[in-house]
Order: sequence, then structure tokens, then C-alpha cells
Amino acid sequence: MNDHDEQSEAVLRHPGYAAGQLARAFTTAVTHEDADTRRRAEDRISRWSRVLDGMADGTLTIGSRTPAAGLPAWVTPEVVRGGFATGTASAGGPLRPYEVEAAREAGIPMSRRALFAYGLTEAGLSELTAMLDGGSYDIAVPEEAALLVVAWLVRSGDRLGALELLEVLQPFADRLRFAPRPTGLPVPTAQMAYRRTVGEAREAIADRRPNPAFEAMNEALTVWNPFADELLSHWLETLEYGRVLARTPDRSWYVRGTALLKRYRQLAAAHTRCGKHRKPKENLAILRTALEKATARRPLSARHIGLLQHAVDSMVRRRGLPGSQQHAALRGRQADVAACPPLHTLAQLVVRRLSALPQQSGTPEVESLLRPVTEAEHELSGLPVGARIPEAIRGPVEGALSAPIGTLIERGVVPSAEVLAELVPQLVASTTALAYGDEALRSLMAAHYRAFRRRRSLLLLNLEHQVRLEELPWVQAVAGHRRGGDEARHSAGAALVQLGELALQGFPATILPNPLLREMGALAREAGVDVPLVEELAVDIFMGTFSRKFLAAAKIAGDLLRGTLYERYYGIDYRTIAAIDATTKTEQYGERPSQAFADLCHKRAAARRSWSPAVNGMVIEQAQILTSHNLATLVHKTGVAPAPGWADLACRCFTAVCGLTARVHHNPRPLNAIKDAAYGWRHMVFYLSLCRPTEAAAVVSWLEDETARQPGHVAARLAPAVAGLRLVADGGAFDDAGTAQDGRARRFLGWSTDGHWMRAEPTVQTARG
Repeated sequence: MNDHDEQSEAVLRHPGYAAGQLARAFTTAVTHEDADTRRRAEDRISRWSRVLDGMADGTLTIGSRTPAAGLPAWVTPEVVRGGFATGTASAGGPLRPYEVEAAREAGIPMSRRALFAYGLTEAGLSELTAMLDGGSYDIAVPEEAALLVVAWLVRSGDRLGALELLEVLQPFADRLRFAPRPTGLPVPTAQMAYRRTVGEAREAIADRRPNPAFEAMNEALTVWNPFADELLSHWLETLEYGRVLARTPDRSWYVRGTALLKRYRQLAAAHTRCGKHRKPKENLAILRTALEKATARRPLSARHIGLLQHAVDSMVRRRGLPGSQQHAALRGRQADVAACPPLHTLAQLVVRRLSALPQQSGTPEVESLLRPVTEAEHELSGLPVGARIPEAIRGPVEGALSAPIGTLIERGVVPSAEVLAELVPQLVASTTALAYGDEALRSLMAAHYRAFRRRRSLLLLNLEHQVRLEELPWVQAVAGHRRGGDEARHSAGAALVQLGELALQGFPATILPNPLLREMGALAREAGVDVPLVEELAVDIFMGTFSRKFLAAAKIAGDLLRGTLYERYYGIDYRTIAAIDATTKTEQYGERPSQAFADLCHKRAAARRSWSPAVNGMVIEQAQILTSHNLATLVHKTGVAPAPGWADLACRCFTAVCGLTARVHHNPRPLNAIKDAAYGWRHMVFYLSLCRPTEAAAVVSWLEDETARQPGHVAARLAPAVAGLRLVADGGAFDDAGTAQDGRARRFLGWSTDGHWMRAEPTVQTARG
């Protein structure tokens, strides 16, 4: 560990971060107006308090694979924001309701150790086997699969394997849940993906409550707007050539005015949701106040007459005279809006529709759940026939659609690569489980895989890796029952290619998120393919070096990109990278990962080693550039080739870059938008490098024209980057600082320590020029 590493470790293990999180949670718990938010903040207070207590008494070692004293690495830790472990096991805590019920039915003490022992009796194993065969269980954390694995091993005749696993589990039988929650339905298959279960969709809309703003709007449309029309019509009787009180009102005018004011008081007492009519500067209030003075036979001052005249004129100008075609059309549209049922009543209707479906999985069809109100539903609920389900309800329901992931991306159910990463375990689980020949074990391991992928990552130091699936004792216990046939490898390889193409085609300008890379890595291992996928590193805990797979990924990128636009644009010498050794030998430590790749990244970033997130970001960005951050690996090693073609992906990248650049304008914190735009730009250069020369030239010309069509501030900010791309495409090159000799062309990078050139607010003249 060098000085930089020691400094990083000291910062991470300082309690300041945890104390800050605790303070924020405390403030929210005390001040927030929403009860549920306060309750969640109280939970965070409890968890962060455990973090601080553990750091203080030495029972927690932040940055270690085994952060909690007495718990091995395979135990799923409770993890809070930033990867901090609380010292509590996710499978621990008080008995769950299903455990209490199981103990009561078995007639045993209410303890985990008693439940564990019962699971090993003949009756207990029989129950576990029935659950295993029926697939009627839910695994929330990986540990809950352990006793099902024991039951399977016993049934399959592998009693030695069962005993060895029990020896590992026994010391923790009093603390951890090793059996799953029984359910009435089988474990859902993972051939189709869904963003949320039907039950989750139902819960998401079931708590819709009457919206005060909606009710106030409806009251304004149905009560106060019509009354304002009556007041306006009453005052219009006194007009002559646009002047109020130009005619002397007769006695009946005063009588009718008094009746209007009496009705106003009745309406105000009965309809209290909308208070706009009470505001003195509102037109309705001005007309009413003037009428009160007039009916009381008190003279109106010049000021009151001016206000009254302005109110009448503005109402007529905006809406037309009451009874006119313009006015009638407006009030008709408003009546249609007011006739729409409140959101919470439509939500309850959809809740009833969802309740009739299985709750533990998605649904293959959502159109019938979102159809307009039917005649039969009108009879039951009173909702108007044909009333449409609003978007606020449609979104959660569409999230329960069960379909191929590509379909979900096309329909917008999966809006980002991060959401895609959430769904991928459903696909990968079924693919990796194909290696198990027994159907019951296959279903169990697929369900277990999904639970394992919900395990939150720990904050780790010294390039340590997260706990892997194959390290879990119950997975090791059935490892000998895996089959290594060509069929399983082929399925995993095909799934890897499919997933890579879905990610690039669906989100071409986005770097692949770490959870998605983990799933791809699992498929690659299952397929027997050596694919060095590199994660996005956190700038605030970067140790100044890289693991071996970064160099391996950079060499793969060199094999694909040597001599291309990408190599020339970023000033890379892939021949030099190809000559770097992956390891070095030292007298003290023997063979260690080579530091040469990290040294190259620091040199390219022109950054000295320091504890600075900006400097770290520059170094990490250079590693992403040299490796193409997994793009070259997927294309060159797995054969990923999205159907729309590389030119299409390059154009879509530039469109995304324009959108991100637009966010920089008048933004006090634009760095995230600049960084993401630079990543999208890098992807665009990569895709361009895979195009045929004529195709790439056409795309470069297109993006120059497209830049000119952007808003002025976007075009101005992108102009140096576009000029730099044209410079390199035409055979030119940047200098060592990443600029051209005339200073108008720049290499587009995302990180900087001296103020990014894209931050400067351009003038309109500069943009148009």
C-alpha cells in the first residue's frame, strides 16, 4: 500500500461521513411534514447509529470483505449508503411472521435455532422437500436458500455434502434465517422480465389519496367560474362604450345584485377547497367587493372604479362575452376537465382489476388493466363510462408488463441502462441455472441468484472484490451437481450477446452500469468466455491503481481499434499498451500486478498522485478511454453487433450529447452534464471507428449540420468538439494539450481540474458564428 492508499483508507475509516449521514437523517426525522418520510428517516438513524457504534468499538472494519466481527464474508450484511456495513446481518433480526407461524404449527420454541433443528427432522425435511418440488417459496436473501439445498442434497443421496454444509451453517443457526418464506404460488420463471410484480404495481397506486389541488381546481371550474360569469354579466348591464357605471342601474339591478351576494355567502360556506375568490386582487373578488358597495348605495371611489373597469375588460378580453361562442367553447372545455373522475377513484378501480391477478410476478398483458371505464364498472362504482385511465396510474401498471427485455425497452418501460441492470438478473438467473440438471434444483438456484443480486455492494479497499456467488457455502455444496455441457455454455453465450446488443442499442450513449457488468460477467463465466469487463470506479475512493483486467481490456481495445479514428482522436499508441507486462516481480512481494498501466493513465491525465476527486476522475477517465470502457471487449470478444448498425448508434449518441449539453446552460452545477456528454461523445467516436470510411464521413457531415440546427448556446459549446472531430477525421491531430494550433478545436473530455472549457456561457453571436 503506497502513501496515497494509506491516505484513502484513513479518510474512509474516519467517522465523519457516517456522522454526516446520521445528522441528515435526524433533521429529516424531526422536520419533514410527511409521516412515512419521518419513519424512514428514523430507520436510517438506527442504521447509521449502528455504523458509528461499530466503528467506535472496533466491531466494524470499514473497507473489508468481512466488516462485521464474527460474521464470515458469505453472510449478507446490512449495507447503507456509500457501502457502509452496519454490523447487522440482513438475514438476522427478530423472527418474521412466517417463522412464528411455522414454530407454532410445529409446536416448538419460538427461536431460530429451534426452527433450524426442526428443519432437519423427518417432518421438517418433508416440508422442505414439498416446498422445493412445488416451487412455492420466496427467497429474499441468499441465506434463505440454505436449508432447501440441504433437503435437495439429502433427497439426491448426497448426505456427506448435506452434513458438510450443515457444519458451516450450525454456528449461525440461532441468528440467521436459513429457510424461505412459504408462498401459495410457484416461483416465477425468468424467461420474461418485468420491472415490478403485479402486487407491487397494486401497492404503488393503492395509496392514492384525494388530491387537494385537484379538488380545488374542480371547485373553481364547477362553482366559482360560473359564479364569476354571473357577476360579470351583472356588471355588463351598466356598461356603455367600455365604461362601467355609464348607465344608471334600475331598482331590479340592485335587487338581483343583493341576491347574487347572498348566494355568494352560501357558496363560500359550502365550498371551501378553493380560496382564490377571497384574494382581493382577483377579478371575482373585485367584482364582488364593488357590488357590495353598490348595493349598499355607497359611492365607488375612482380607484375602485378603475379596478372594476380593469377586471371587466380583462375578463372579456381573455374569455369573450358571456354567451359568446368563444366563451361557451372555453367553459365547455373546462366542464370536460371537471367531469373527469378524481385520480384516487380511478386508482381504486385499477386496484380492483389488479387484485384478480397473481401478485408475485408480472403480467403478460396490461391493456385490459388500463382500458376506459366499462358499463359494468360504472354500475358498481358510479364512474362515468369511457373515463380514461390517466398517465399517473398507467406508469406503475405498465411497469408490471412481463415481456422480453427488448420489448420493455421499446415500450419505454425500461428508460435507462440502470433500470435495465435491475431487470437483467431475471434473465441471467434462468440462463445460469441451466447448468443444473435437476428441475427443482434449477428453479431453486435461479430464485437464489435473483436474491443474491439484490445483495448490496460493500465499500472495499485495496482492490478487493465483492463476495461472489460461488463463495456461498450452499452454492459450493451443489457445485458438483452442475453439468458443463455445450448446451448450457451456448445458452449463456447467446444471452451475453443478446444482453450486450440490448444495452448498446437501447442506450448507446450511456456507460454500462456496474450491476449490468456483473450480470454480463456471470454469463461470460457460464459461457466459458474470458471477457475482462471493467467497472466504473468511484473517484472518491480511487486508490491510484487498477486491477489486471484493465490492462487486458486495453489490449483487446488495441486489437480492435489500432489505426482507427478512435486511436487518433484520443492520441493513443496501442502498440505501447500491447507491450506492457501484466505483472512485475519484486524481491519483497514476489509477483504483483504491474503499475505500468496506472502510470500511463496518470501521464495521459497530466495529473500527479493526490487525494483529489477531480484528479482521480481525470485518471479514471483515461483508463476508460484506453479500454473503451467495455465497448471493444463486447464487440471483439463476444461478437456484439446491434441490428441498427454503428452509424445509427453514432447519430443517436450525438443527439444525446446535444441534450446533455443543453443542460449546461445557466446551470450552477453543470459538471455532471458535461461528464455524461463526454462519455456519450466517446461512445460516438467508438461507433464511428467501426463504420465504413464513407459511412463515417457521412455521419461527421451530418453532425456538423445537426450542430447548426441546435439552440445557439448548444451549438457554441459543441463547436470546439465538432471542429476537433473534423480535424482528426481529415487527418489532423491535436497537440499534447488536446487542442488544435488555432485553438478552435478541442478534444472533448469530461474531467478537468482548472475549469472545463464548456462551462463558459457563450454569447448568441458566438453561437451563430
